[in-house]
Amino acid sequence: MGNLHSHNHSHDDLKGRNLIISIFLNIVITVAQVIGGLLSGSLSLLSDALHNFSDVISLIISYIANRLSKRKASLQKTFGYKRAEILAAFINAATLITVAILLIIEAVKRFQNPQEIESNVVIWLSLVAILGNGFSVLLLKKDSETNMNMKIAYLHLLTDMMASVAVFIGGLLMKYFQLFWVDSVLTFAIALYLIYMGYDLLKDSFKVLMLFTPDQILVEDIVKDIQQIGAIKNVHHVHIWQLNEDEIHLEAHIDFEENITLSQFDVILHNVEEMVFYNFGINHVNIQPEYGKCDTKDVIVQD
Repeated sequence: MGNLHSHNHSHDDLKGRNLIISIFLNIVITVAQVIGGLLSGSLSLLSDALHNFSDVISLIISYIANRLSKRKASLQKTFGYKRAEILAAFINAATLITVAILLIIEAVKRFQNPQEIESNVVIWLSLVAILGNGFSVLLLKKDSETNMNMKIAYLHLLTDMMASVAVFIGGLLMKYFQLFWVDSVLTFAIALYLIYMGYDLLKDSFKVLMLFTPDQILVEDIVKDIQQIGAIKNVHHVHIWQLNEDEIHLEAHIDFEENITLSQFDVILHNVEEMVFYNFGINHVNIQPEYGKCDTKDVIVQD
């Protein structure tokens, strides 16, 4: 048990360190792109800088949430800060979409009035951004597969790297073919992609914050499986919610056929816990046993 704790602790430290490196890289890229965008007159470069700046804010929020989530529970905060990373994911997904809408507005304005752009600056600075964001993407990739907070940070950086690739291509088209309207079209395309990517994460984090039942869990199946265990007459007043990435909770009232002893209930409770864990991934179970109690026996009860 001690080894597991120290492994998790060192892994969390590594997550935090990777976020710090990504924050520093994105600050450097943002400053360079703002200067380059103003000198060259490129909207796509400035829009990329704005997205990079939103990445800096996003990564800082992710880092703070990552630190908070490790704080212990207390009498005032019985769950601790376990939902900090989900909240961070929701905020960062919302900022991703907001930034994208602002980019669309600017791209439409610029498309109606294309301006000549110093393409050499655009080409070189977009290459710098591709390398910087590419390195950050590699740092966060592994953790993004299991953690919603790290996934949105990773997506911010991945979409930024793709945006920089688009800006680079646009720079080449402007340099060799004088297609200055490409700058606006690329900005518009980048923004649409951000909305597409951000929406799913906004929806997923919203569901967790609202205590919705996880999509992969069917309440009817759980009730049916629990009622097949001997001595159980009825399962009702069910609540299933996800606290964070690691914890899914089940709360229910169970009506028993007979007035069983506490030790008999403990055996049945253990069977319920095993079954819901292996079949549905639920790792926190809170059961209220009942016998002959006159209350509503509906599976879902609106308090």
